[in-house]
Order: sequence, then C-alpha cells, then structure tokens
Amino acid sequence: MNVDFSRSRIGNFQVNFVGNKFNQEPLILSTGSSAASEDTLSAMKILFLDNINTSEIYRFYHDNGIKYNVVYDIVRDMFNGAISIHEASHSLAHYLYDQCTHPNIKSGEFYVIFIKDCLLDGETIEAIGLFKTENRDVYLDVDRVDRTFSVISRDGINVNRLDKGCLILNKDVGDGYVIKVVDNTNRLDAQYWVNDFLHLRQYEDEYYKTNAVMKVVKNFITKELSVSKAYQSELLNRTVQYFKDKEEFDVEEFANEVIEHPDIIDSFNQYSTFYFQEEGLKDSDSFYISDKAVKKQSRSFKSVIKLDKNFHIYVHGDRRMIEQGEDEKGRYYKVYYNEEY
Repeated sequence: MNVDFSRSRIGNFQVNFVGNKFNQEPLILSTGSSAASEDTLSAMKILFLDNINTSEIYRFYHDNGIKYNVVYDIVRDMFNGAISIHEASHSLAHYLYDQCTHPNIKSGEFYVIFIKDCLLDGETIEAIGLFKTENRDVYLDVDRVDRTFSVISRDGINVNRLDKGCLILNKDVGDGYVIKVVDNTNRLDAQYWVNDFLHLRQYEDEYYKTNAVMKVVKNFITKELSVSKAYQSELLNRTVQYFKDKEEFDVEEFANEVIEHPDIIDSFNQYSTFYFQEEGLKDSDSFYISDKAVKKQSRSFKSVIKLDKNFHIYVHGDRRMIEQGEDEKGRYYKVYYNEEY
C-alpha cells in the first residue's frame, strides 16, 4: 500500500497530559478545544506526518474479536461522527493512562488529531492520528531590543523526532483499518504503546511476507547450517540476488535455485514450516516480492568471514574464487581476483 501525506492537512485536534499511573502522576484532561497558529500547524505536520515513514502496515485486533479493541471502537465512532474529538480524546487518554503501569514509562502530552486529504493508493481519505510526546530538548533563542541581545534557553519538542505515533486511515474498517505506527523507544517497558494500548498486529502484505521470509532464510543459513563460512556467504549472496531479480517468490523455485542440495532443502523446508506455523504466517509459499523490504533486509545480509581478531573477508560474489586450506602455519583462505581497485 502506498500512503502519501504530502497534501495532508491537520484539522481539529485535542491535547491532554498523560502521566505515569504507577508513579501516581496526574492525568490532566483539557477543558476546551485546542488551537494553534498556521505556523504551528505546519510544524505539527512535520512532527506528526513526516516522521511516519515506515513501510509496515498494521491493523487493530483483539483475541476475542475486533469489537473488543477499545481504541478501535472509539476511533470508529469518531469517523462516524458519533462522538466528538473532545470526548474521544478524554476516553483515549483515560485508557492510555490505565496502561501506564510500569515505573519507567514517561509522562507526556497525548494528541488526538483529525487529518484531511491523505492519499492511500491514490484515493483521498481522512485519518485520525494518536501521538504522544515524551522527550523534550533544550533550544536557544535570541531576543533583541535595539542593539541589546539576550540569549534565552527554552524547553521544547524536536519536530524531527517523534516518540510515539499511530496514524489510522479510514479504510478497511471491518479488518481493523490501515494503520502506520511509530515507537522510537526500544525498551521493553515502552511496548505498552503498541501492545497494551493500541493492540496492533502487522498486516500480512507483500512487504511483511518478503521481510519475514528473508529473515527466516538468513537465520537458517547463519544459525542452523553446519557449513563453512565461505559457503554461508555464498548462500546469503544467492538469496539477496534471488529476491532482487524475481518479481514473485516461490518456495520450491527458491530452494532449487539457491539452496540446490536436496538434504539442505529438506532441512530448510522443515525449519521454515515450523517457524511460519509458530508465527501464524499464511500463504508464505508464494507471493509478490516487495522491493522496499528487499532493500531493507539486504543491509543485514552481510557476507563476512571473521578470522580471529585479525582479518575480515567480505564476500560479494563467486565462492569458487576462495579456497580454504591448512598448512604448518595454520588454517588459511586463498583469494583469487582479476583486478585490484
């Protein structure tokens, strides 16, 4: 799915303050409508929309049925006009406050925003944004009166760094909407945003499947196969090249072209089948390949042979150009080449 926010505009919004319930910090609810100047709205657009640049798509879910997802229920009423943004923001802030049960969760401003003119695969739709700002930076400002200058420090939010965000596009309502999410705090206690508050599950589109299968292949090659590092490097390079060259993934074709050896193919099939069953991934045997996912995963497919603490050999091509052996001095690699750059 292609999402474009370049023409989007921030409409009505509401801000509340959500403290840490565990630490007995306050929940402060706004008594009236929030407002901002045009310049401030432009800065808010940078903070809330320009930083939602991930390729992953998520959906609301609940183990007992999506209607039991609290945030989904409130958001649906907002889109339908059954509840005002003021009332909805209070309900959402209360619910978020109830999830702040870990002592390390930071307090911060909680924003509920209507966003207009979002493009999803060329279709113009509305969106609702839920955002939380937790970290503040110190900025210097210079005041001038005639020829006298004074420097003042101000506490504020960096518009280039979004702590937590969720953008819900008004599409596929019955399936849990189309959602973009950001959570730039990697601590375990910070997962309350995605797991406890929003209850999201990643949508199994081409990006998700490509990403998942490439991860499985990499783990199988590097952690399960008892082969030389040179052969591992060759398999990693073949894998990346396969995903770059093909438009569609076919597990049987991949196994025959990349892995080749029947006994290793059997091991791979058993390993991947078990993993995908554990993850609940469906239709992983055949799908269209996402170029964005390939580009992202290729960065981690580093074919490196590490020799003690002395040398690293980066392998980008034909394994036949490397020979491995042993003599009276120890084990060695012999590398052939045509040109030196």
